[in-house]
Amino acid sequence: MKAINQPNTSNKSPKFATLTALAAACAMMLSAPANAAEADTAAAPASTAVPSAIDSSKRVIRLAKPNAAVNTAQPDIQANTAAPNNVEQNVAQPTVSQSSNAPQANAQTNNAQPNRAPLNTTQPPAVQTPDMPELTGTTRVYERGPMTATGIDLRGGQLPNIPAPQVNISDISFVPTVLIPQQQGLGTDKLDVSLLDDFIKEVSPNARHYPPNFPNRTQRHNAREKIKVMTEWIEPYAKAPNASYDVLIRAAKLNGMGRNLDLGSEYTVRGGQYVDRAIKLKPNSGEANFIYGMMLSEGGGFKEGQKYLDQAVNLGYTEAEQSLAQSDVLSDRRDKALERLRRLAQQVPDNAVIHQQIKLIEDGKFYIWDIPAPDVNIKPST
Repeated sequence: MKAINQPNTSNKSPKFATLTALAAACAMMLSAPANAAEADTAAAPASTAVPSAIDSSKRVIRLAKPNAAVNTAQPDIQANTAAPNNVEQNVAQPTVSQSSNAPQANAQTNNAQPNRAPLNTTQPPAVQTPDMPELTGTTRVYERGPMTATGIDLRGGQLPNIPAPQVNISDISFVPTVLIPQQQGLGTDKLDVSLLDDFIKEVSPNARHYPPNFPNRTQRHNAREKIKVMTEWIEPYAKAPNASYDVLIRAAKLNGMGRNLDLGSEYTVRGGQYVDRAIKLKPNSGEANFIYGMMLSEGGGFKEGQKYLDQAVNLGYTEAEQSLAQSDVLSDRRDKALERLRRLAQQVPDNAVIHQQIKLIEDGKFYIWDIPAPDVNIKPST
């Protein structure tokens, strides 16, 4: 019985071997791309011929190495075409060697090869630049070069049909710097009142006395707005209990002009308070006595203001004499006002304003400051 069954066993063995080879070939086909990728990754550091990446245009991009020996293009091309095939063949060889159908397995390997991105064996020409390290590889690595452009000089006329900008500066003026103590005593902080003093000097001939006189309504409006801004700035310093004389006298001037420009009764109250405190700090100040006497007399307090104006006259303040003449006119003492002004005109012959005031009184006018004031150019507040 055993001798009869022996040929049947030998007939089944080739069929079993054939099925095993087919299964191995199918497994090899499915794993060929992955095995090839692993082989490429493992082989890349050891061989410079393995590409580093493949871009969207199928160009091989290698890692360039500066200062390396330059190889000819032909060996590179051979390496590019040979290395990937060797890797795949090495991966497939162990599986096929166990089977008697090796040619069929090799055919499956060749069919799997097109699944990989094709390699371009052409090498673009290398661009040589002076003073740069020589780079090897299929393509050059981009390196930022030095900035050599210096821009365009608009004054040189390099831009056709585009006019160059022209700037002219005229009417340049300088404001002297004025620093005043913020509080009484030594070692106090300083305030920069340069712009404030420049404004007071410019607008005083127009708004220091009542009624104010401006060349036009625009300048009157600009003066009102600027006085609002500046009084708001100096108010916290003037309200301080130990405010300095310099702060108080400037706050009194601003509030007095605000009263004349009908900005409100609070300007009258604040102006009187600040100048009263200034006189207490400096009783012999001709300017403080004049401002206080002028504000009182032009507000209707002729008797109250006269003593301060007399004190200012005794201290040599010429404008206080003119304010006394105004009080005489409003008190129906025109003859006394004319006598005072004529005597003052002899003392100060170059003062043209005094001669105009004499003419106003002779013509029966009541306000000696209602004369054409000098032109003023006050900029709007920003």
